[in-house]
Amino acid sequence: MNRSTVANRWNLDLIEGNYQRWRTDPASVDESWRLFFEGYELGQSGDGMGRADVDLDAARAQAAVTRLIDAYREIGHYLADLDPLKLNPARDSHELLDLAAFGLSSADLDKPFYNKLSDPPHSTLRELIAVLRETYCRKIGVEYMHIRNVEVRRWLQSRMEPNRNRPNFDLRKKRRIILKLNAAELFESFLHSHYIGQKRFSLEGGEMLIPLLDSVIEGSSKFGVREIVIGMPHRGRLNVLANILNKPYGMIFSEFEGNLPETVGGDGDVKYHLGFSADHVTTDKHSIHLSLTPNPSHLEAVNPVVEGRVRAKQRRFKDRDRKLGIPILIHGDAAFAGQGLVPETLNLSQLPGYRTGGTIHIVVNNQIGFTTAPSEGRSTRYCTDVAKMIEVPIFHVNGEDPEAVVYVAELALEFRETFGQDVVIDMVCYRRHGHNEGDEPAFTQPLMYGKIKDRMTIRELYTENLVMTGELSTDEVETIAETFRDKMEEVYKEVHESQTPPKHLQPGFGSHWQGFTPHYSFAPTETGIPYETLAQMTTAMAVVPAGFTANPKVERIYANRVKIMEAKGGVDWAFAEALSFGSLLLENTPVRLSGQDSRRGTFSQRHAVIVDGLTGERYVPLKNLATEQAEICIYDSLLSESAVLGFDYGYSLDEPHMLILWEAQFGDFANGAQVIIDQFIASAESKWGRASGLVMLLPHGYEGQGPEHSSARLERFLQLCAEDNIQVVTPSTPAQYFHLLRRQVRRNFRKPLIVMTPKSLLRHKLAVSPVDELVSNRFNEVIDDPGADPERIRRVVVCGGKVYYDLIAKREEVGKTRDVAIIRLEQLYPFPEETLKATLSRYKNVREWVWAQEESQNMGAWTFVAPRLQELMGFPFQYVGRDASASPATGSHSVHEREQNELVEAAIGSAIPHLVHAHPVRPAVALSLKQGVS
Repeated sequence: MNRSTVANRWNLDLIEGNYQRWRTDPASVDESWRLFFEGYELGQSGDGMGRADVDLDAARAQAAVTRLIDAYREIGHYLADLDPLKLNPARDSHELLDLAAFGLSSADLDKPFYNKLSDPPHSTLRELIAVLRETYCRKIGVEYMHIRNVEVRRWLQSRMEPNRNRPNFDLRKKRRIILKLNAAELFESFLHSHYIGQKRFSLEGGEMLIPLLDSVIEGSSKFGVREIVIGMPHRGRLNVLANILNKPYGMIFSEFEGNLPETVGGDGDVKYHLGFSADHVTTDKHSIHLSLTPNPSHLEAVNPVVEGRVRAKQRRFKDRDRKLGIPILIHGDAAFAGQGLVPETLNLSQLPGYRTGGTIHIVVNNQIGFTTAPSEGRSTRYCTDVAKMIEVPIFHVNGEDPEAVVYVAELALEFRETFGQDVVIDMVCYRRHGHNEGDEPAFTQPLMYGKIKDRMTIRELYTENLVMTGELSTDEVETIAETFRDKMEEVYKEVHESQTPPKHLQPGFGSHWQGFTPHYSFAPTETGIPYETLAQMTTAMAVVPAGFTANPKVERIYANRVKIMEAKGGVDWAFAEALSFGSLLLENTPVRLSGQDSRRGTFSQRHAVIVDGLTGERYVPLKNLATEQAEICIYDSLLSESAVLGFDYGYSLDEPHMLILWEAQFGDFANGAQVIIDQFIASAESKWGRASGLVMLLPHGYEGQGPEHSSARLERFLQLCAEDNIQVVTPSTPAQYFHLLRRQVRRNFRKPLIVMTPKSLLRHKLAVSPVDELVSNRFNEVIDDPGADPERIRRVVVCGGKVYYDLIAKREEVGKTRDVAIIRLEQLYPFPEETLKATLSRYKNVREWVWAQEESQNMGAWTFVAPRLQELMGFPFQYVGRDASASPATGSHSVHEREQNELVEAAIGSAIPHLVHAHPVRPAVALSLKQGVS
């Protein structure tokens, strides 16, 4: 029934019709009609309701009361007392809740009406409104009526309405709350007095975060939870580390003393970005492993990383119901409303390849972002409005009502475990200091900080309340405080005097990472596969279940692969990839691949998931190679780079024994995830001692498709390279790709792998590899020219990627096969100095040494390889390639073709292009006529 429907003299037929349906089947009518008929019959002394007996005024009033109840459920939070500072005082009334809005008046206040909120289910309207206000308009405001799932709404009502959203805690729980509040506040005040002027991004004003988290962790034991992974910004991180994860005070104080933690090796990070993990034993003796994920200052960037970590842990537990691992994400109010990664991560929550059974989101709502007020920082009423997109409950709670906060935390946990969905807690509080402890907030927010300046702390307020009720004595209060202070003073003195940094702050290679080393090695890794195994996989992949109607084109692709394998012919890129995946599965190494359109492949090349043309059912050939094999998971992701790459990166942090790949639709699109690349993939091991074996597949190559479909920005990845942090590879053959993927999980170390994968080479007649190269070869960082006679060669061209095929075609065309050698540098980083030098040193009679690339001069690999080639060989190389440009590529296909032809001619030495601007925007080719001059 539409909520605006009102029973009156003109819709009597509607009432009668609904009434008859209700008598036959109560569930067949809307809840508001059910309440109306139940209430009406309870109020009648007769046996039923006939048309003549209908009291139309009573019917109208009862229906109006039903709508009033729903209105309070929907917008009662508008009247809730949520702001401790009273910057926006709670309203006493709202026009949408006025009696007149429902056709009621003050004359109805003392009339009895049927409702399920009262016990017994009859009360006056005045009593009913009091109940509604007590439930939805005090220190807790709830948004849940936007949820279409009726079961969820009823469940929430059954939890909130009987107790009026009012917690009834025993003394034990109240004492635990005050204990945690003492720990939170005294920790901050101790740091403030002992490390004056040092940034710590304190939790002061939002200390209830600590009891909130504690209640979630304690409550999770009854659900059998084994792992909780937390992601949060820098504000309050030190407090969470100390009082939730029990990171020793000595370690934290040592960091304040300036002692660099002992990481696996690297530069470390500031103390309020660090992570930590520990086993926590709850009061009922249940052990839960807690992890706080390291995070840069990019606030919400950690969100998908946490989700990926939890998903990996759930897989390890074989937790299909996703109950045993819980992600908790802590947000600032400005960031939750302002950062795009928030809705991107929310959008992951119910997707098959990314769901984690529900995330508990906690917004520490300081009502300010750095210096920016909410009115200037968002266009929505609440900072949490974006979460409505996934139809989950949102609890707004006054952060100065400790018992209300803990009550909401427990309810949120129970909801998550019951429905497997996200839930949001918006804890409205304040920030006692400025953005950091040295910042003066009164410059921009004088009114807010005038109220905060002399305000009693949350601990003091709650302590006063417990003392007044006789639940805590003043002596007990002082004893608790003194115990904490004495403990911290003792540790501080020890650390301050010893100046010795504690050991093993960042144990990045424990647990399931045992046996791995952080050190890169060029030692060859044998990755060949017996022919019989390759043939077996090929045959198995070509078989579909009986009755399955595969697309005829896909059937031909798989059938042709069988023929190629039988003839030991040329394997193309997609075939080699499938064989690499399959071989790992047979060796009990699972595989996960996700990305936009990855099942079929952007270029219709992979067809890893086949769809029945009649039923739409899906079949995955790689899941059916043998009765005993590892699992493969291939997912088409949502249209996001940052959230999905962050998720798969997080997954790789907790699963080093799995090949985990993220594929960009085009390599260019990876820059949509630049924060994940810069802050996590490239630098996490140096900052936090956290290794990853994630593979990034980035389609790259200049084929005239324009600026956004040509370059994966190879130069950006190379600029990030240092200290053997990542691997950057441009494989030129399917066999190289096959061995590269297998090598990634067959070595005793893990480094992120960035692969410039092909587009046109997927179907290039020369870009195939003999089956024998999959059997006996391995990945080669450098590939020499197989047909070159070193004594005759006068010109050596070093290159990487797709341009190799253009170069060999031009060399053949102009008859330079005896004079020009083309060397492929397949791995750019870690730079294979010894192998490359040994290869180049074979050519004793060379007069011209050239680096050729199809990217612009300020892009691609040139600026990276030029100094290394000079240092390696003792002389500079010539550069041949496109001239420097602002855009990666031209938008004109004809201009692209001319540029490409000129650069390969120049590289081979068959012609020197005219060094002029070919058109007003960009010159075609840059060529150094003297060695070392670009």
